[in-house]
Amino acid sequence: MSATSPYIGRFAPTPSGHLHFGSLLAALASYLDARHHQGIWLVRMEDLDLPRNKPGAAQQILDTLHAFGLDQDGEVWVQSDRQAYYADQIQALIDQGQAYYCDCSRSDLAPFQGIYPGTCRERHLPAAPHHAVRVLTKGSTCEFVDRLQGPFRQQLEAEVGDFVIRRRDGIVAYQLAVVMDDIAQGVTDVVRGADLLDSTPRQLWLYKLLGAPAPRYLHIPLVVRQQGEKLSKRLGSAGLDITLAEDTLFTALAALYQRPPATLRGASIREQLAWASRHWDPLRLPATLEVPQESLPIS
Repeated sequence: MSATSPYIGRFAPTPSGHLHFGSLLAALASYLDARHHQGIWLVRMEDLDLPRNKPGAAQQILDTLHAFGLDQDGEVWVQSDRQAYYADQIQALIDQGQAYYCDCSRSDLAPFQGIYPGTCRERHLPAAPHHAVRVLTKGSTCEFVDRLQGPFRQQLEAEVGDFVIRRRDGIVAYQLAVVMDDIAQGVTDVVRGADLLDSTPRQLWLYKLLGAPAPRYLHIPLVVRQQGEKLSKRLGSAGLDITLAEDTLFTALAALYQRPPATLRGASIREQLAWASRHWDPLRLPATLEVPQESLPIS
């Protein structure tokens, strides 16, 4: 973020279930980082994976954010409204020789342990309903310095291979959509969970291909169950009870290592957020989050 660029942050949930405590931490950290920098905070629904979407989940997420005082600036963007923009960009990358069609199945790729071997690079397959689209990564090394996690480096061709930007079922891949939307919305700072840290080099590669500057990144640690699994909608992590918003917000600030004073417990949402915005310091966070399970409002 340059001295002349306003701070623009965002929270981009997937409407596949209720907002749980782990998602609240990501939203709260993103919100506080924006407010601490007197910036803009956006909310975007990443709903492209239609089979995963749950009816009513998007509105429930927005209602929960509002109950916790996390109100976005401006309208909420919805990715499914932007399909034509993604399709045009995918075609442009193909026309430029930066992407190609691929018909490899999961069973074809299973022996390669998640690293694409370049099978379809030179096959020059035509467009077809069952063909994925992959972006070339030849010789690409991406590195950045995360604001909390520190330096991170990935040799894309060796560690990932040419990655998918449109799936075989026609769904636009997260990696491309998130980059295109962040560019379109002028996002300067991304605050999100550390489970997305190893996705960042792929996104940096796309920023380079699209000729746009990348944002700064802050990947916060995850809250995990006692079994070591991160909280997620897939695991059925409990949704948040908005009638307990004040108490839960205080717990969330403590879980983010922001050291809220005891006098803030029981204070209004507005008072807690005002204090937290002034005192926000992400460097208090450890690289990995260890929060006593019994203190969290989760099942």
